[in-house]
Amino acid sequence: MSVLTAQSGTTPAAEEPPDSGERHRLTALTGLAALSLDAMASVAYGPEAIVLVLAAAGGAGLGFTLPVTLAIAGLLAVLVASYRQVIAAFPDGGGSYAVAKRHLGRRTSLVAAASLVLDYVLNVAVAVTAGVAALTSAFPELYGDRLVLCLGVLVLVTAVNLRGIVQSAKVFIAPTAVFVVAILALVAVGLFRDGPVSTAAADGQAAALAGNATTVGALLLLKAFASGCSALTGVEAIANAVPQFRRPRARRAQHAEIALGVLLGLMLVGLSVLISRFGLRPVEGVTVLAQLADASLGHNWAFYVVQFATTILLALSANTSFGGLPVLLKLLAGDNYLPHVFALKADRQVHRHGVLALAAVSAALLVFSGGDTNTLVPLFAIGVFVGFTVAQTGMVLHWQRERGPRWAAKAVLNGLGALLTGVSAIVVTATKFHEGAWLIVVALPLLVLAFETVHRAYADIGERLGIGRVPEPPYSDRSLVVVPVGGLSKLTREALNAAVSLGDEVRAVTVTYDEPEDREAAVALLRDWELWNPGVDLVELRSAHRTVGRPVAAYVREVHAHHPGTRVTVLIPEAEPAHLWQRILQNQRGAVVAHAVRRETDAAICRLRLRLA
Repeated sequence: MSVLTAQSGTTPAAEEPPDSGERHRLTALTGLAALSLDAMASVAYGPEAIVLVLAAAGGAGLGFTLPVTLAIAGLLAVLVASYRQVIAAFPDGGGSYAVAKRHLGRRTSLVAAASLVLDYVLNVAVAVTAGVAALTSAFPELYGDRLVLCLGVLVLVTAVNLRGIVQSAKVFIAPTAVFVVAILALVAVGLFRDGPVSTAAADGQAAALAGNATTVGALLLLKAFASGCSALTGVEAIANAVPQFRRPRARRAQHAEIALGVLLGLMLVGLSVLISRFGLRPVEGVTVLAQLADASLGHNWAFYVVQFATTILLALSANTSFGGLPVLLKLLAGDNYLPHVFALKADRQVHRHGVLALAAVSAALLVFSGGDTNTLVPLFAIGVFVGFTVAQTGMVLHWQRERGPRWAAKAVLNGLGALLTGVSAIVVTATKFHEGAWLIVVALPLLVLAFETVHRAYADIGERLGIGRVPEPPYSDRSLVVVPVGGLSKLTREALNAAVSLGDEVRAVTVTYDEPEDREAAVALLRDWELWNPGVDLVELRSAHRTVGRPVAAYVREVHAHHPGTRVTVLIPEAEPAHLWQRILQNQRGAVVAHAVRRETDAAICRLRLRLA
């Protein structure tokens, strides 16, 4: 017995050139642009989140802005070092899901995956609403249309990502570069200022300092730390999307991760230094970043460049999710926790179904929130801290099992990161529970339950199909091909040609009705069939109801009842129009027949399409 291999003009997958498809993948620079927008844009609200919490203790509390930020920068360094190791150990992507699956067990890996899915979806909604909020702050007349604007931005980002992740990266390189240069210039200029150049942005606005200031205690500092850690969202995105990079994938992804950590750390610490230097206070209706731009650069064109760049980057930071989530969904689908359609990849290396699913769920969130950022922010960042904690814990076990050079130091580093992110996750959940965080607490186990349900369904299907077991040898049954026809045409002839090639016996069937005009057409068809005499019997299926599918399905069931050993194939002839728009002109009888036969019988269905080009 031998195995035959079909020859074709294409190169087998195993012999593809090394650079096949590589032009549709990311370099370190384009990866930074495509996958770091979430983290980069977080400098617009991370320092502000710290200031708003510390403002509860008045001026004394604001004095701790820089120490808290330095603690967050330290955690950032731990996370970047950890995810650099995750990239090397898990080059197929998946981040905390891949780590947990190998070292912490199936259930924990699903918790990590669910947390990442929720965070990615919420990131899209928060990013889009925050960007539009910045726009409507500059142009108040657009405030009433913010939901439409949000959906418009979402459609734009989705369309760009459907063109391929490299295309989206190229589009977003310019705004990312402008934003980073603007923030670093703001910091550099501000370091040479003795005091604020301008306070025009905050003039006339009410201060957000607490009237009866609380004391600066450990709980307040911990809460400020947890709130400021929202600036760390997106750090894991590069580790989740390693397969999107060009070869050598792991090395390029590591370079992008390090660049992200350095840039993000510089911007966070630099902005916090300026907050302390200028003695800034939170002001209603004006962001801390806007005050910093005003104080450092003056209320001029440079101020508006910073604001405009922030607006654009916030809106486009949703792209991080479009780069990372489809890869995660692909891995889950490969492990039978999601429908396998999410594992399919279209041209340009696009996981199209993952992109479209993310867009659809995000659109639903935008409609639910009415385009309001404050409705969504309490739900944000909890999922990513859960993922951080799981990944760090898994890496501790990874070093204990794999050992290697300096494994103990690496394990201590990851253990410290797990402790810090775990505490942050608990604090964020507790402090924001009544603001809407309870939805995440509920959604997380429900999503894990959905994964388990899909997995059980695939396991049941695999058991019934005998997947993994050697089947019995094939054998030949008597075969009957049933061809539904409605008249004589070239389509009918082609259908019968195909049918006599497929089966031992062929029967054409036509459904007729009892109305006088229908009977005349039926008699004419039967007469014309006799005159044509194609060598195939035409069976008339009389029906009291004007339906096509059910009479054909009933006939197939009747054949099975009288000849149980017969393999029945229903060959449905259909015309394929020359132009796409002409499909709306068809009566869809073929789809109706196929649906009825599939639902009511075990017959095989073959849809023969005759191209009319």
